[in-house]
Amino acid sequence: NSPLYVWVGSGREELHLHYLAHTALDVIQEKVAAVSKTPDTRELYLGLLYASEEYKVFGYTTNTRIKFVIITDAGNTILRDNEIRMMFRRLHNMYTNVVCNPFYIPGEQITSREFDNGVVALVAGN
Repeated sequence: NSPLYVWVGSGREELHLHYLAHTALDVIQEKVAAVSKTPDTRELYLGLLYASEEYKVFGYTTNTRIKFVIITDAGNTILRDNEIRMMFRRLHNMYTNVVCNPFYIPGEQITSREFDNGVVALVAGN
């Protein structure tokens, strides 16, 4: 539950979003524990974890228990569940490319410019 990468759009309350992300990690842990009886058949995409007046928080976890969190504006009606699912899949692929780099040390913060550019493109594309 130690963040390896955090990206916050400009003009956002970074501290508040960090709090939401850490809260989401707890919710993900509860959901995964509830489904852990059949780990091979569980869905990676966890869907909407919770919503507030300002934000919607979505979760995704890999088979290796890496957790991804996406926080969107609550008023954003453009992003549907399917688009969020695809964003997580692309984010998972980008993460896989980073950790497959022989110079990446597992567990360290992700500082790849390519990963940064991919995240910005992912956000801008949706």
